Amino acid sequence: MFEILMYLFESYFDAGAYPALDKLSRKLVAAGFEDDEISEAMTWIAAMQDGNAASYASEFSYAGLRHFGAPELHAISAEARQFLISTHQHGLISKVELEMVIDRAVALQQRQLSVDKLKLVTLMVLWNRQRELDPLLIEELLTPLVTAQIH
Repeated sequence: MFEILMYLFESYFDAGAYPALDKLSRKLVAAGFEDDEISEAMTWIAAMQDGNAASYASEFSYAGLRHFGAPELHAISAEARQFLISTHQHGLISKVELEMVIDRAVALQQRQLSVDKLKLVTLMVLWNRQRELDPLLIEELLTPLVTAQIH
């Protein structure tokens, strides 16, 4: 599924958004992705889109430390959690975006998600929110992914 997410970003970022999910699904089939992966990606993306409108407050006002629950500890590696908290502490993502990224990472139902994969999840959440992305943030989120694909 991560290949599909990267494909979406690379193919549609400049356009500002990807096509409607039914059209997108057909385009992914034409690009050669497997039906199971496409179905999984479409479910994940649909949940991310639904989450923007109803599942999160417009702002969180907690001031303490963010503790991770058992499902989050299982799903996200220590290094990836550290990256995520650091990204939030440096003001690159809001508290709401932090929660959205954690939610989407857990929804992947993977064990110990790596930093590179978490960066892609973060990028997709920010892009889906149609937030103006700082070029330096994009570079930070993409650099290891691009390097890993080259090798």
